[in-house]
Amino acid sequence: MSRQNYTFTSESVSEGHPDKVCDRISDAVLDAFLTEEPNARVACETFATSGMVVIGGEVGLSDEERLKFMMGSIDQIARDCIKDIGYEQEQFHWNTCRVMNFLHDQSGNIAQGVDRDGAGDQGIMFGYAVNETPELMPAPIQYSHAILKRLAEVRKNGTEPTLGPDAKSQLSLRYEDGKPVEVTSIVLSTQHLDETMTSDDVRAVVEPYIREVVPTEWINGGTEWHVNPTGKFVIGGPDGDAGLTGRKIIVDTYGGAAPHGGGAFSGKDPTKVDRSAAYAARYLAKNIVAAGMAERCTLQLSYAIGVAKPLSIYVDTHGTGEVDEAGIERAVAQVMDLTPRGIREHLGLNKPIFERTAAYGHFGRAPEADGGFSWEKVDLVEALKKAV
Repeated sequence: MSRQNYTFTSESVSEGHPDKVCDRISDAVLDAFLTEEPNARVACETFATSGMVVIGGEVGLSDEERLKFMMGSIDQIARDCIKDIGYEQEQFHWNTCRVMNFLHDQSGNIAQGVDRDGAGDQGIMFGYAVNETPELMPAPIQYSHAILKRLAEVRKNGTEPTLGPDAKSQLSLRYEDGKPVEVTSIVLSTQHLDETMTSDDVRAVVEPYIREVVPTEWINGGTEWHVNPTGKFVIGGPDGDAGLTGRKIIVDTYGGAAPHGGGAFSGKDPTKVDRSAAYAARYLAKNIVAAGMAERCTLQLSYAIGVAKPLSIYVDTHGTGEVDEAGIERAVAQVMDLTPRGIREHLGLNKPIFERTAAYGHFGRAPEADGGFSWEKVDLVEALKKAV
């Protein structure tokens, strides 16, 4: 029997966090290649520090001339991302930073496995869903994201021009009978452009927006507030701390509430099961919970490089299941083709829909008309019910 009364904490980071700047650039490169060719191969990594962005990894298109053309666009892709995020600091400015491109052709050894519809690598991927929020996500990470997304909106639309792009949030939620009932602490550190601002000044700016997105009844007189607890936060982004693609995998997924297979998402095309199978696992877990088969579900998939079918499917409903877990595992295999090609086709992943995932979580987002966040749909509910 899992614990029912406890306090759990998750954190999020904003689109201006150094690691998220890198995730954004890597996914923007991916989207550019997928726009050029739906079957493009991309494994792009980005590193950022003061005045410099370094991009490397493997890319592949079916036409060499188009590949050369795309290589020439990488510099502008990176600058556009940095500009949209909002960096115009002396030591990190979208127009003056140095962009170094070390992308090269995809390895033939990897390509030969992928090209015959096998997985691009071995690995394990986890999906998770829980009925404690409307999005079927753990509440601490969902609302940590919501805080930063809202602050980014008011920063970029000019309502709060004193806020900077770099920020982090953290929520501790107390659970009773397995459900969140109270925020015990809120931590918010945000870059500010006015050097005279104190921690109290920053709190006065951000508190109304935090209260706007977090359920009102969860914040009370006992909630501890820590806003910019170290004082000033003027120098932010890669000028304050180096950034790297794929270093925020817990922020990207479930905030530590569920296991993680270890593979990052950003910069990887959907032939990489690190990304596509993790999306499929979330999709299935969410549909299982939406179907009323469990209040909480963890689903694991495993793959071998060059092999199409998953080696294993594992489901754990944490004692909340209304259906036998082995039966759910059999149903999952019936309702969805879990080969890499099957996942890409079912979820429509061969599209330029990934740059938008780079900040505020890959899960718990609303499905979009152009196919973005397709793994958040709950369109397998009836098929799962029938299969079990």
